[in-house]
Amino acid sequence: MRLKFLIALIALTCTSAFGQNIRQNGRLKVTANGHSLCQEDGTPFFWLGDTAWELFHRLNLGEISTYLENRKQKGFNVIQAVIIAEFDGLRKPNQYGEVPLENMDPTTPNEKYFQLVDSVVKLASSKELYMGLLPTWGDKVSKLSGLGPVVFNPKNAYSYGMWLGKRYKDDANIIWILGGDRPVMIDSKSDWRPIWHAMANGILDGTNHKALITYHPWMGNLSSSQYIHNEVWLDFNMIQSGHGEHDFHVWNLVQRDWNLKPTKPTLDAEPNYEDHPVHWNPENGYFRDYDVRKQTYRSVFAGACGVTYGHHSVWQFYSSREKKLLNADRFWTEAIDRPGAFQVGYLKKLIESRPQLNRVPDQSLILKGQGEKGEYICAFRDSIASYMMVYMPVGKAITINTAIIKSKKIKVGWFNPRTAATINKGIIANKASIEFTSPTVGNENDWVLVVDNYKMKRTFK
Repeated sequence: MRLKFLIALIALTCTSAFGQNIRQNGRLKVTANGHSLCQEDGTPFFWLGDTAWELFHRLNLGEISTYLENRKQKGFNVIQAVIIAEFDGLRKPNQYGEVPLENMDPTTPNEKYFQLVDSVVKLASSKELYMGLLPTWGDKVSKLSGLGPVVFNPKNAYSYGMWLGKRYKDDANIIWILGGDRPVMIDSKSDWRPIWHAMANGILDGTNHKALITYHPWMGNLSSSQYIHNEVWLDFNMIQSGHGEHDFHVWNLVQRDWNLKPTKPTLDAEPNYEDHPVHWNPENGYFRDYDVRKQTYRSVFAGACGVTYGHHSVWQFYSSREKKLLNADRFWTEAIDRPGAFQVGYLKKLIESRPQLNRVPDQSLILKGQGEKGEYICAFRDSIASYMMVYMPVGKAITINTAIIKSKKIKVGWFNPRTAATINKGIIANKASIEFTSPTVGNENDWVLVVDNYKMKRTFK
């Protein structure tokens, strides 16, 4: 098994120019205005992540290469994966017979296990993908649920973080994600902040403070900002709007984070997964691509610096050799081509079609037609009001404040989130307010209205 791994690694190494584009543009960093991310050279970066939690644990290198190439082709640029995996990740070996720690001791990482992590980081870089690496799933820090066991304390968390930081300090395509779906604290008796703080400091010391760090919060409906926004090691916030209900008001969490001081970017790193049972019960139905579009678009239009997609079979890499978890309904090899995976790529292209570092969420643009829950509309403009975009989860007539765009004429178009098709409505006279009716109406007919200053030479990508 180890020989097969080494042969595969050599083949991949010989055929890839590892990390060319990422090395040119550099690591990710927070922009000057505090609301967005960019690469070191200033190139804007719209985070489009995918949840691949069990990647290191359940796939071999050939399967990982297939998965990464699929995600690259769809426009993803961040892969979120866990080094010490959730499902018995300390004791159940990976596909090469290795576990991450010797004797489950964080101070003695297993070199052979990390050879796979090394290879994947470099392979991802060659495909212009960043890796959002979770050092561990949270049940190894606080066993509120899951198999655990709890093995981390402040002292060994620092040691493990330092070891990781030193090992990967030269890999520009890494973002560190602490937390792993567990709370940083509940009350004064259940406070794990010292452990996460120590791990973060270890990573920072190991990388000579070149690391970008965030925190993946617990369950659904929470943001990392609610307990640790002021931690100096937390570069940006993550939200988990979760899988419990249709149309959870993620836009409110994003807007709350947007307004906090100090200013930090935020994004929904775990919205409803495509083909996940609603509230974990198949009798409630499953989230499908329409549900994915509604939550991803509205979080981004509310001010998030990006968003993470997830598929219920992909995060667990369900296959014939793995036990099905939580009513997954298809193998991961089929699931990677589900409609939602294509459609979130259309969202990324739409955002990148206009200047994106000065986006400002602005619900005052919607004068009439605003709805609630499944019909709630989200809108943004740029800071100089040269364009605006309005996401309508249900097609209908709405009235928009177009006067904010200071030109006598405006260009109007419609973007279809289902297909990426565009409808150009041409140049019209600007007024204080204008009523627009989407090309199709009703439920599952979601649209984006795009309005530009007519002098701006922009087109959809």
